[in-house]
Amino acid sequence: MPNTRPQPRGELSLRTVAMPADTNPNGDIFGGWIMSLMDLAAGTAAGSRAKGRVATAAVSNLNFLQPVKVGDVVCVYTDVVRTGRTSIAVDVEAWVLRRNQGERERVTSGEIVLVAVDDTGRPRPLPPE
Repeated sequence: MPNTRPQPRGELSLRTVAMPADTNPNGDIFGGWIMSLMDLAAGTAAGSRAKGRVATAAVSNLNFLQPVKVGDVVCVYTDVVRTGRTSIAVDVEAWVLRRNQGERERVTSGEIVLVAVDDTGRPRPLPPE
């Protein structure tokens, strides 16, 4: 699926380099590694909105659009799209700079829902914005 939007949506929340230790048996970067980056970035965005601890509740519409290669600079962007009483939905996109050169390419997108939790891990209401 070609990249249909030239610019990421949201704020840059995380950036790292894909390394050989992150590959699958085919030599591409393991999808679970990309998912973990996206979850970390979503947690950062949601934690800021919740003003505290959050826990991942759901992942939906996760689409792997293109492979990520060793040496690619992976940039994860987040955009808080909905809030509920305790929950925060975050659109998350992973983009890469191939070997740190050229145009960005969107490689993965999805939505992650997180819940604000208290010190015991139980849901708590979100504070006012």
